Amino acid sequence: MAITAAMVKELREMTGAGMMDCKKALNETNGDMDAAVEFLRKNGQAKAEKKAGRIAAEGLCTVVVKDDKTAAVVEVNSETDFVAKNDTFKDFVEAVATQAVNSDAADLEAFMAEAWKEDSSKTVKDALVEKIAVIGENLNIRRFEKVVAENGCVVSYIHGGGRIGVIVEAETSVVNDAVKEALTNLAMQIAALSPKYVSRDEISEEYIAHEKEILRAQIMNDPKESQKPEKVINGIIEGRVSKELKEICLVDQVYVKAEDGKQTVGKYLEAVSKEAGATVSVKRFVRFETGEGLEKKQEDFAAEVAAQMNQ
Repeated sequence: MAITAAMVKELREMTGAGMMDCKKALNETNGDMDAAVEFLRKNGQAKAEKKAGRIAAEGLCTVVVKDDKTAAVVEVNSETDFVAKNDTFKDFVEAVATQAVNSDAADLEAFMAEAWKEDSSKTVKDALVEKIAVIGENLNIRRFEKVVAENGCVVSYIHGGGRIGVIVEAETSVVNDAVKEALTNLAMQIAALSPKYVSRDEISEEYIAHEKEILRAQIMNDPKESQKPEKVINGIIEGRVSKELKEICLVDQVYVKAEDGKQTVGKYLEAVSKEAGATVSVKRFVRFETGEGLEKKQEDFAAEVAAQMNQ
């Protein structure tokens, strides 16, 4: 069967694969469009397997918000920062986030097995494999989290062009532009200062006891401090724990936009609540940072070029 340019164009639009790959697939399947799509998927899978061992620690985080009540943040990794800035990759990450905000999946495995919203004949994993084949790098949908506000709203913030993605869920009976602006300010603070908890209420007694144990051991190992009275030592420990909690609890942190440099986030929320005529509180937040905890590839451009020349 003669393969026309129109057929190649149609297949390319269906799969996102390269023009020459589409032409080859149609030739191999004698122009059968469905078989050509399957051929490209299988070919993409083979390419993906070859790339699977390569480190993907760059990439993007993005957030999609729906109706001020529902939001999802995702992290999708690539091997290089160059690909992370590519529009094809950016569009794919946006599509993954849109998938996540409409998903009921409880974990990443279930999410990857879902029907891809943009083409229900594929799964999310299939869509990822095809994108690996098109882009030519190992890609990884690393994680996602969906947040649904039952008694308030959600806001989002993206920092550094997608390096950090934040969702804040607030409880409030009043949702207006002023409230959402205030919560966005807090999302920016979370991006910058990376608190671990909303408030001390979320911290277990076991955690605090463990921190006190470590601090006591440090004091006992200090020749000068260890000689202090027990009451003084206990006071030092309490003071240091309190200081640490102020750094890791959002409402105890100094609000970064405070004019006096002293106002805490908790006091800022009290002021926002007074102005709104309703109690505005942060129920939870999610903060994703690209490549967080991943081993990053050590680039050696000269060695990479040499290796390619010797192939």
